[in-house]
Amino acid sequence: MKKRIIIICLLFSLLSSAAVLPDPPKSVISNKLVTANLYLPDANKGYYQATRFDWAGVIASLEYKGHSYFGQWFENYSPKTHDAVIGPVEAFDPVGYDEAKLGGTFVKIGVGILRKPLEKMYNSFKLYEITDGGKWTVDRKKDRVQFTQELHDSTGYAYIYTKTVRLVKDKPQLVLEHSLKNIGQKIIETEVFDHNFPVIDKEPTNPAMKITFPFQVKAEGKGWGTLAETKGNEIIFLRELAKKEQVYSAGLQGFGPTAKDYDFNIQNQKTGAGIKITGDQPIEKLVFWASSTTACPEPYIKIKIDPGKEMKWNINYEFYTFSPANNSNTK
Repeated sequence: MKKRIIIICLLFSLLSSAAVLPDPPKSVISNKLVTANLYLPDANKGYYQATRFDWAGVIASLEYKGHSYFGQWFENYSPKTHDAVIGPVEAFDPVGYDEAKLGGTFVKIGVGILRKPLEKMYNSFKLYEITDGGKWTVDRKKDRVQFTQELHDSTGYAYIYTKTVRLVKDKPQLVLEHSLKNIGQKIIETEVFDHNFPVIDKEPTNPAMKITFPFQVKAEGKGWGTLAETKGNEIIFLRELAKKEQVYSAGLQGFGPTAKDYDFNIQNQKTGAGIKITGDQPIEKLVFWASSTTACPEPYIKIKIDPGKEMKWNINYEFYTFSPANNSNTK
């Protein structure tokens, strides 16, 4: 009896604690065509507090013409889980990791200054200690949110990173506008990729999902030939992916050296909704990953900025609908 009372008290305590947890800070933007919900960076209350992805521009949901384009694709959530993140989120490779001493610090743009543990290789799936998250400033307007992070590390790296999530006036488009200014003493050299994480109308990954490219695409790796295949300029799925099944390629082939190949369409042919994704930088590498809930082209671009210099780049998302029967766009 005493043991049962203790268990009941513990459960009540846990439920009470959960009830008083504050909601993560967020902001709603709209241009009358598209409405999006964004989570805002916060070290204590933020939706995402892990160290793999940029904290700016986590899009909880986005709707256009009755269709939804982003949402939760994972089953279990914790703010400190590396991939418990939603929307077209981005991740920078670490800066200064190899040169940092064990126990020293390195930089993750969009996250902060992290402690290097007693291991030689960086692991993007690991949760690192954040010693300094920098200074975040958020400027909210009805159709956009601008995130700015200023960070100074004692190793000589410092930057001002600005990312604006903006809806285009009178168009079903969203733009991720980036600026990275090097205000430190060392060259900032890294790569950044966009994971995208589309979840179109909450449909599972199945043969109705199609990804197209402006080039003849080739792939190899996990699941190719059994779960998915390339056909000309398309990636198609051979059947619905079961829970825990994955398709992966460490590097799709076929794209060229110019930004014109940063151009993908992701369609749900069952519901008649699609996303056209374009960027203004050449693709350095193109990874592809799919689970039972999302199918993700992951383009990488190269970043190299001398002290005192600044780099800008944009990624554009155009949302559209079409007739599932004849596949004709009705933008």
